[in-house]
This record gives sequence, C-alpha cells and structure tokens, in this order.
Amino acid sequence: MDTKINEKIVIGSEEWCAFSQLGIPAVKARVDSGAKTSVIHAFNIHSFKRSNLPWVSFDVHPLQNNRKVSLRCEAVIHDRRMVKNTSGASEKRYVIKVPMRLGDQIWDIELTLSNRDSMGYRMLLGREAMTNRVLVDPSASMNLGRISDLELREMYGITPNVSTGLKIGLLASNPDLYSNRRIIEAGEERGHEMVFYNIKECYMKLDDEMPEVHSRGGHIVDDLDAIIPRIRSSATFYGCALTRQFESMGVYALNSSMAISQSRDKLFSLQLLIKSGLDIPLTGFANSPIDTDELIDMVGGAPLIVKLLEGSQGRGVVLAETKKAAQSVINAFKAVKANLLVQEFIKEADGKDLRLFVINGKVKAAIERSAAPGEFRANIHQGGLASVIRASTEERRLAVKATKAMGLAVAGVDIIRSKAGPLLLEVNSSPGLEGIETATEKDIAGMMIEAIELQLKWNINKQLLI
Repeated sequence: MDTKINEKIVIGSEEWCAFSQLGIPAVKARVDSGAKTSVIHAFNIHSFKRSNLPWVSFDVHPLQNNRKVSLRCEAVIHDRRMVKNTSGASEKRYVIKVPMRLGDQIWDIELTLSNRDSMGYRMLLGREAMTNRVLVDPSASMNLGRISDLELREMYGITPNVSTGLKIGLLASNPDLYSNRRIIEAGEERGHEMVFYNIKECYMKLDDEMPEVHSRGGHIVDDLDAIIPRIRSSATFYGCALTRQFESMGVYALNSSMAISQSRDKLFSLQLLIKSGLDIPLTGFANSPIDTDELIDMVGGAPLIVKLLEGSQGRGVVLAETKKAAQSVINAFKAVKANLLVQEFIKEADGKDLRLFVINGKVKAAIERSAAPGEFRANIHQGGLASVIRASTEERRLAVKATKAMGLAVAGVDIIRSKAGPLLLEVNSSPGLEGIETATEKDIAGMMIEAIELQLKWNINKQLLI
C-alpha cells in the first residue's frame, strides 16, 4: 500500500497542465476532487466529420484574463454527455480524450468542452483524471513548478503591446467583477490605455475655470479621452456627480450623468417611457397607506408585483399572490416610509423575461432569462438561466426607443411578453455582461469600446496590434 502511495505524484490546489495534441503548451488548472469530470474553456464549438469519424473544433483562450491569445483546436469526439455546471444546471457537452502532461508525467484524460470565461480558471481537473495517479495537498499550490509571465510570453509568442489609442477610464466599484474585467480587456485588445477608478476613491474640485477629479493619493485625473460609468445602485448619487464632473472637464461619458440619473429613478423612468408612447405593465403609485385598497384594484387586483423604487437586480421585488398578502406587503413598506410601485402580474410570461442589449441605437444581442424552478421572474438575477433568442421586430423597436427615451448610449432593456404584446419592464444603464456574453458568445465589451471610438472618431487601424 505504501509503495502505491509513493508512486503517486502530489499536487496542489492549482497546477500547470499541457496538451501537446491540442497545441496548448500551458494552461493553469484548478484541482477539484469534488468534481467528477475535467473541463477546459472552449468556445466557437463545432462538430464535423473527418474520415467518417466525428470530430469537434473549438477555440481556446488558454490564459486567464487574456483574450488576445486564442488557439484553434481539433479533436476526435469521444462522447457527448450531460454534465452539471457550477450553478447546478445540466448542459450537454462534447467530450474529448487527449494526453495531458502534468509535471513530468503524461496520461490520457477525458475533457469536456464548455465556456469558462466567467470562471477563475480556464481548466478544472476533476477526480476521474486523477484516480490512481495523484494525491492532492489542498494547502499547497504549484507543487510541480511555476511558470513565469516571461515564460508564458515565450510559449505563446506574446510581444509587448504598444498603446497608440485612447485613454479610457472605467468608473466603478469593483475591478474584479466580470463586466469590469471584460471592459478593461476589450479596451486593451483594441490598443487603448484602460484605467480603473474606484468611485469611493475619487473626489472633486469644483471650479468654474478648472474643474478637477482627484483619485486617492492626490493624483489629478486630467488626461482621459472618455469615461465608462458602471455605477452600482447604492452609489448612484455620488457616481453621477463624478460623471458630471468629468463631463464638465470635456471628457466623453459613454452614458451621460443625466441619462443614468433618470434611468435609476424607477418612477420617473416609467413616466418617460409612457410619454414616449411605449407600453409598460399597468402600474400604480401612492404615498399613503390609506390608499392601499384602491392601489391594488387600480392594477387589476392580486396577484400583483410590489417593487421598491430603490431596489435593483430583483431585490426589493415581491410577488403578492392574494389581496391580503398585497395589503400586508404594501403597508409594511409604507410603515418604514419606503416608496414603492404596484404593478400588474403578467401570468402568461411564465417566469421569463427578455434582456436586449442596445448600443448606439442598435440591438446587439438578446437573451431570454428564466427564473429558477419555484421562483418568479423578479428572481431571474439570482440563479436564473439564460438562453439565446431572436427578438421580434416589435421587441427590438421597443428596446431601441426605450434606450433613446432615457438618453442612453448603452443599455440593457428588460421586456416581458404578454397577451397584449411586448411590455417594457426596465432600462438598465449599467447592464451586466456575463450572462449575455456567455449565452451569445458575442464580444459585447468590445462593442462598447467601439461605440466610444465612433463617437470620438478614432480609427482602430492606427493602433499596433500584438
């Protein structure tokens, strides 16, 4: 028994793997003995026949947070099976069987193909690939050796990028969020200098002749060509004030401070949409608990939706299935002086809505979002599923007009399908990219950067690409 243990290699919680048959000299893998199957990041996946055998071709970004390095791979299809992803949902994946080098040992493993752009690692090494060969020390990391950035650049032929483009600031709260990382990546890919500014770490000098924005440490931010505001709901007031300050300095804001402000005011935004002749679910608003019963009747009675004006991403949204429940929820919110909307419940929507991503007056991508089993539509943001759909002409028209009514250049427009036709739910000025990029495999972040280039009349052909 001791002899067999001594024959096994001891690895840490992460290790570098290589797949020479696929042309991948190094990919960092997360070692996960809790996962049965190994998986590698893959996109643009297509099956085809070669010599009467089923093959699959796919692209790989082997380095995390780097979409510039892309490899085209091909392999014989070993199997196709249902696999549960990290969120617990099952998806059908192609399986290939290829030799893997781990340290100085090589053996064949099964790899499933799945888009892992939003994951922390481009590869996950599961227990099936490690059985009888590996012991895992979870307290260790890179037991079999590290690979430096210089070595990776040599392996993948990466040359230093010379920035000849614009200087673009990303104004947000968390640089590690998927959307923010993707925007930074997309800008750098197109030759621009991208700088992250934390909203909380910026302050302003109000001066009619020389307005300024300072970042923590006293640095004056005075050389930006454009700013991309990605303001979380809780930071709306100060984030819009900073955006307005940049605008007063002559910096182009992808979404203006005024547009963001009015899109964040749920009541005002719905009034603007109605004024523009756009359809929304029947909605009521009142200030006094005395008017609760009339408010409920106004939207057709229960079941109905109660929404806090300050809520975001499904938070502060309650489905009241009976009139008594609606009275209790509304009066409870009123007791703590919370402003709320009451909205008709669209039963035929069946827990689904559409998210259309609009950039510069054009719908660039569309997905359908489904609430998790047992949940209703408001909880789509928390564990729901997304799938690609083809939006109708009317739905696309509605999304574009809603975005223009808000004055936004970039927006995520939420639409619900009803018997009376598509209805607008919300226009989001800082829409998340993860769900829509993962589902559609479109470079939405790159399209946002392109919108800035077009506005500032910058020619991408001027930049030097690696």
